[in-house]
Amino acid sequence: MFNFTDVSLNQIVVHNIGNRTEDEGVKLSKSEMNIHDNTVEDILKQYFLSQFKLEYFFGFAHESDLQLNEVYNYIGQIFDNPDNFYEQSVNLANRLYESSNHPKIKTGEFYVVRFSDIMIDDEVVDAIGLFKSETKDTYIRVYQKDDNFEVDYANGINIKKLDKGCLIFNTEHDIGYKISIVDTANRSVEAAYWRDEFLQIMPRENEFYQTQQIMDICKGFSESVLTEPNNVDKQEQVAFVKRAEAYFNNNKVFDNEQFKSDIIGDEEISEAFEEYKQEFEVQHNLSQIDSFELSEPALKKGKKYFRSVIKLDKNFHIYVHSNPDYIEKGFDNTKGLKFYKLYFHDEQ
Repeated sequence: MFNFTDVSLNQIVVHNIGNRTEDEGVKLSKSEMNIHDNTVEDILKQYFLSQFKLEYFFGFAHESDLQLNEVYNYIGQIFDNPDNFYEQSVNLANRLYESSNHPKIKTGEFYVVRFSDIMIDDEVVDAIGLFKSETKDTYIRVYQKDDNFEVDYANGINIKKLDKGCLIFNTEHDIGYKISIVDTANRSVEAAYWRDEFLQIMPRENEFYQTQQIMDICKGFSESVLTEPNNVDKQEQVAFVKRAEAYFNNNKVFDNEQFKSDIIGDEEISEAFEEYKQEFEVQHNLSQIDSFELSEPALKKGKKYFRSVIKLDKNFHIYVHSNPDYIEKGFDNTKGLKFYKLYFHDEQ
């Protein structure tokens, strides 16, 4: 997907962005940074680029007109004329500050970087990188003093932990560029400001993304709908997950009607699945997912979706790896307890 072997770091500037709710302000560098040490440049490229591994992309968007997306316009002016780099970096810094309205957003360094010679999908392009470092780690430093070794510490940035990053590739300009993001805190509410408030980007719905979303739908449906409060026992929930896994492994194309017919069968549960799926699509701003080619890389990455565990009080966990039909559930009247009976061929 990406090849950074021949990438060059052409321009870089660093600003400091505070939390707007605390009125911390923006501290701007007076000019671009000049890097004359090849080792420093290599370290920066490793820090900025090594975590970009996602198989799907985003694009700039706006609810009414793409031209009204501020970051889209600032980036376009850099691509059109690199002499605008510093001026637009200031605009980007101010835009990020205006978007930093959640009280938990941390002050941090904001890097604007122009790269060249990145290979993406068999195309060599330039790219603009936007990065923010919010987390500082403590490092032990051991050094020699006279005939002894001394120890002290320093706070710094771990080059293997990029907090927030965005690569905007100079391709597909008319539809919002091709964009990849890194956000290590993307599950927290306050982190949405980076993607939704600052960048204002939307996912490109390619096969990888659609496959990932339909697996999310199946997982959410099994955990939220196929539950004991809805009169569905755990065994049937596990059976649905394993049937879904088999469907994804044995088909190259997802077809919604075929999936409901072959994997669910029951008309009432099929209707519940369709209702859950439609709600999911609305909540995540997705187009209707009816038929698409399944992505093998997404399926491989999503194996965790199909780990089925039956938890019995605090005493036992049953891990179901394949056929749930080998499990039988019952109730022992003498002991007044539920039980599972397991069938197997050989003990390993």
